[in-house]
Amino acid sequence: MAGERSEQLTQAQKEQLEAELVELEGPRRAEAVQAIATARSFGDLSENFEYNAAKNEQGLLERRINMLRDKLDRAVVVDHEAATQSGVVVVGSRVEIEDEHGERLEVEISSVGGASTDSPVGAALLGRKVGDEVEIEAPKGSWRARILSVG
Repeated sequence: MAGERSEQLTQAQKEQLEAELVELEGPRRAEAVQAIATARSFGDLSENFEYNAAKNEQGLLERRINMLRDKLDRAVVVDHEAATQSGVVVVGSRVEIEDEHGERLEVEISSVGGASTDSPVGAALLGRKVGDEVEIEAPKGSWRARILSVG
């Protein structure tokens, strides 16, 4: 879709999403269709809880499939290895930070199971290097952290 933001992913993250899409469009979709057919055989659809639940599950499945397709359509694969060698935080980086209280935290910058680039932590770290101090504007208040390592 014109004007939409690209989705930065590492090659591994893209492959993970593609594998999930294959699973959802294949076996999981077939299971949903079978569950609806089985529930339909129970009789009156207006009072058939199994049918309504199966249709609801199918709707959720189709929504996830559409979200994955959209994300993959907008995907731009980033070269994580090259960026890591430069020491700059990019999508796919594992970043160790230390907050102002001395607590350490490891964060992966990722829209697939990590801190999204749109999140307060991800946005603050993206493009930064080891030694940089960042201010993280979180919903419960801002806090400062120092980048200890980027991998």
